Amino acid sequence: MSDSLPLRPAVRGLVIDEDNSVLMVRLMFPGGAWWVLPGGGIDSGEDHATALHRELAEEIGLVGATIGPPVWERTHHFQLIDTDGVEWSGQTEVVYIVRTERFDPSPHFSEEQLRAEGLHEHKWWAIDDIASYRGPDNFAPPQIADHLLHIVNRGVPVPPFVINQNS
Repeated sequence: MSDSLPLRPAVRGLVIDEDNSVLMVRLMFPGGAWWVLPGGGIDSGEDHATALHRELAEEIGLVGATIGPPVWERTHHFQLIDTDGVEWSGQTEVVYIVRTERFDPSPHFSEEQLRAEGLHEHKWWAIDDIASYRGPDNFAPPQIADHLLHIVNRGVPVPPFVINQNS
């Protein structure tokens, strides 16, 4: 991986229901599997809200959601070649809170399109279950349960958290 490659701009949604459970997607790659918040790269000409609405519809089938304020910003480095063949050295993402009633995910993307992006599963997670998870998969960011507890117990941080690669 070359540090001279750019970082991909991205958005993610902290989709959280009335019981404070969080909807996450499971990404699988040759290096392992990660539970992450739904979202992804910002296309050319898109603003954050437009990109997040598109990503939420594609990945989980959530349309017309009210996007709240940003809760954290995170930059992480990893080798990425997107579906357009563009190579990135990682991404910088902004996570926005999206409060909603619980629903069954019904992605607008086909199963083939989801697999092309590495997405293999959806799951509503209770924060305590994230904190106590000892399975083979990873969570991104690794300390997401701590960040979620802060948001649920103290509200949306102003300014948003800045999360480094390992927190």
